[in-house]
Amino acid sequence: MGSEDGTKRGCFSDDNDQRTRLFAPDQIPPSPSMQHCSDKPTDKLLTLPTVLTLGRVAAVPLLISTFYVNSWWGTTATTSIFIAAAITDWLDGYLARKMRLGSVFGAFLDPVADKLMVAATLVLLCTRPLEVNVLEQVPWLMTVPSIAIIGREITMSAVREWAASQNSKLLEAVAVNNLGKWKTAMQMTALTILLATRDSSLGGSDAIVASGVVLLYISAGLAIWSLIVYMGKIWKVLFR
Repeated sequence: MGSEDGTKRGCFSDDNDQRTRLFAPDQIPPSPSMQHCSDKPTDKLLTLPTVLTLGRVAAVPLLISTFYVNSWWGTTATTSIFIAAAITDWLDGYLARKMRLGSVFGAFLDPVADKLMVAATLVLLCTRPLEVNVLEQVPWLMTVPSIAIIGREITMSAVREWAASQNSKLLEAVAVNNLGKWKTAMQMTALTILLATRDSSLGGSDAIVASGVVLLYISAGLAIWSLIVYMGKIWKVLFR
């Protein structure tokens, strides 16, 4: 789920999602990440990794439903769904590489599922004020990093689709890097903290909530930074 876009996917990080939409399976330009996985993706539509990815998509409505349940089990269920989604986000990529079950459909769907889960969680958190006295006085506290993260994802998706229609050098320029992986790790940690600490019965939750907010801002900063890095690489390819 981030997986930055796919922190764990290796062969199916979101630098491959756009090429699957623009090319037929036998026309997909080769990429180092795809070649590292297997000689070619499987023709099967529903592999085990893809089923896990579909499960993440199906979990988004459940996440939304449990978020608005005003009880301890609602908070527990919401947090558990998000953590389970994060685990399967890593697991489906691991299985795709280990069992050579990567597919064109799975490569397309995986980053879509990641972005749906993250965007839904950010929007949900923006609809409920943080139950911390100091932070309640700043209504835009969650909105700013959420807009930065979601806006960055939309921009990068558009850039990658354009790059896929151009040439392999541009695709390499927007391939997932370590900066994006750090961004995803911070993002997942922050969102897990902010979901879990919605239960006001947790002792010392003020400091924990504040740490979640700080991590989310760091994640948003890394998101913008990585976008600038990608744009710089594209600029070098186009104008060198």
